[in-house]
Amino acid sequence: MDAALGDRFAIRELIENWAVWRDAGDWERFRSVWFDDGRMMATWTQGSADEFIAMSKQGWAKGVSILHFLGGQSIDLAGNRAISQTKMTIAQRGVVHDVVADVVCTGRFYDFLERRDGRWGFVLRQPIYEKDRIDPVDPAARLTLDATLLAKFPEGYRHLAYLQSQIGYQIKLDMPGLKGAAVERLYASGAKWLAGETLDR
Repeated sequence: MDAALGDRFAIRELIENWAVWRDAGDWERFRSVWFDDGRMMATWTQGSADEFIAMSKQGWAKGVSILHFLGGQSIDLAGNRAISQTKMTIAQRGVVHDVVADVVCTGRFYDFLERRDGRWGFVLRQPIYEKDRIDPVDPAARLTLDATLLAKFPEGYRHLAYLQSQIGYQIKLDMPGLKGAAVERLYASGAKWLAGETLDR
């Protein structure tokens, strides 16, 4: 197999394993996709891979339901480094104002990856949040959101943030969206990563 093709296959497998193992609660194998210095950025938590796993376990114990679905992928390779962008949806179910609701958020996983000792792994996962919506699970139910609270959250993930805020999470308000300064900074960081520069933490 061509070396670059082999790297692309390994990276795709890594991305898919992240989603399957995380959503299945297979925490031991999920930990294996991260390097020890790996970091995860999300609307509801930001920190090391181990911190993300601990927070995810706590959420599981409380009945938090977050699932991930993957789509197309683009990979930029530069020796032992790569940037991967994968189309995805985040689906979360929760209770909002006494109504069980589903949020679906569409975006991309923007991943900083590296090959160390012959193995590809995550150095940083940064989602890009493009658009979302919220719907009652029961189509006959009526869900009325607080317009003032909703407007406090960025457009790309405001319904996701609204739901997450209702179950007690502190929401990060400057995550990258489809357009704007935050996503442009992310792209610039990706270019620097591929050029061999140190990743800003």
